[in-house]
Amino acid sequence: MKIRAYKIALGAAVAACVALAAAVGYLLLHRNPAVAAPAAANDAVLASGPAVKPGMAMKMPAASDPQLAPVQISPQRLQEIGVTMATAEIRNVRHELDVPGNVDIDEEKLAYVQTRFPGWIQQVFANATYQYVRKGQALFTIYSPDLVSNEQEYLLARQNEKAFATGGNGMAGQESGWLTQAAEQRLQQFGVAPQEIAALEKTGKVERNVTVYSPVSGFITERNALPNAYVQPQTKVYTIADLSTVWVYANVFQEDVGRLRQGDAATVTVDAYPGRSFYGGIDQVLPQVDATTRTVRVRLVFANRGLVLKPGMFVNIRIAEELGRQLVVPASAVLQSGQRAIAFIDHGQGNLEPRVVTTGPQIDDSLVILSGLKAGDRVVTSANFLIDSEAQLQSAMQNFAPPAAQPAPRQAAEANVAIAFSTSPVTPRKGSNTVRVQLTASDGKPVTGAQVEVTFFMPAMPAMGMAAEHASAVLTDQGNGTYRAPIQLPAGGTYQVTVTVRRGGQTIASQQLSADATGGM
Repeated sequence: MKIRAYKIALGAAVAACVALAAAVGYLLLHRNPAVAAPAAANDAVLASGPAVKPGMAMKMPAASDPQLAPVQISPQRLQEIGVTMATAEIRNVRHELDVPGNVDIDEEKLAYVQTRFPGWIQQVFANATYQYVRKGQALFTIYSPDLVSNEQEYLLARQNEKAFATGGNGMAGQESGWLTQAAEQRLQQFGVAPQEIAALEKTGKVERNVTVYSPVSGFITERNALPNAYVQPQTKVYTIADLSTVWVYANVFQEDVGRLRQGDAATVTVDAYPGRSFYGGIDQVLPQVDATTRTVRVRLVFANRGLVLKPGMFVNIRIAEELGRQLVVPASAVLQSGQRAIAFIDHGQGNLEPRVVTTGPQIDDSLVILSGLKAGDRVVTSANFLIDSEAQLQSAMQNFAPPAAQPAPRQAAEANVAIAFSTSPVTPRKGSNTVRVQLTASDGKPVTGAQVEVTFFMPAMPAMGMAAEHASAVLTDQGNGTYRAPIQLPAGGTYQVTVTVRRGGQTIASQQLSADATGGM
């Protein structure tokens, strides 16, 4: 019995859920029949095909982006909410990119000191790393048996050349001269300095220790020269760096690299030298991205007067890129809404048109506009969020309010009916209010015997967690064209108000306006 009772209860619960779902579906489909009209109209437009100009791209709005409509706001209201305007203009744009970096040695100005023969270092003159040496300065002396043998051959050839020249044997003297030249060339190939060869010829004695001189001016960054050390031709005895120019490596995020070009000007500042700037330019954008920081190393070249930029020093880099003539507006003129950027164009008299724009880089307080605007357009630069909300509100009301039906021919005389709408209190509020409508015909006479309905609607704002709000009232004829009724507003905020006047089931007049209600949500 208990199991059967449970089965009966479960069946009743399922039946109740099905009935409730059917009722909700019916209400959603029939709550506002006018919603079907816009959908049908859209289908008709798609079927006939919109008029597309050559080269014009068709872009459908994303499902998450609310539709926008032109906004009509009184000049007084624009002043109250602090709306300001600016003009889109074309001007030369220079974008400056600030990035960190480090100073490094210019690899094109590195030099190695090596011997072309094996031997033992005897005396060292340049005996400290980062010691500055000049070109031609003595670095060390070296003893090499191979070099001593070549010196002896050279001296012997010189002696034979003098002997044959004294004996007058022309052919033998000429051959001895060739031997002397060959011996001298071998010494030069060993890297013996010309002054060493001249001293050897002058003294006529073999010099066991040969001096090696610096080939360039610069700082010693690596030293392997030690007394009694044995070196071979492949040994790097010294590494000398000329720091008159240095490389600076800038760490640039990958999204900014595409705009950089070789030769772009750059400025370096260093905390060690406040108020001082160094000027250079881009030499190369290196072809690799750091997988950890997602940055690219950009190499810049700087003259280093006074040798104040030292390898390893941290610096601040500003790279200037010329973007040419671009259309720009104040950055505050563009509102980022969802996946699109919107600017509001002022057509005068409070008529504002929302326009989807494509933006480029931001330069200081200005923003480059790639498409959507043209030079001379006046755009809103403040209170954009409030205007965007108003545009969404009016767009939602266009879909919510039923279209006005055409009046019957017999009522054509009443087509021009003036509607005067007011509330009590004057500024509506959350809770109880009274709405009042005064109807006047085109001939100045009051309109009586009509059915008047007033609807307040505020669309949902999912981003702020707010649901749509709705309130309506059917007004009572008070005589002399006056209609009145109480209405309960569920919340404060900006409502789109629709006044509909009917007679005999036909709409003879309607009006849409906005009203700000006080009170919390």
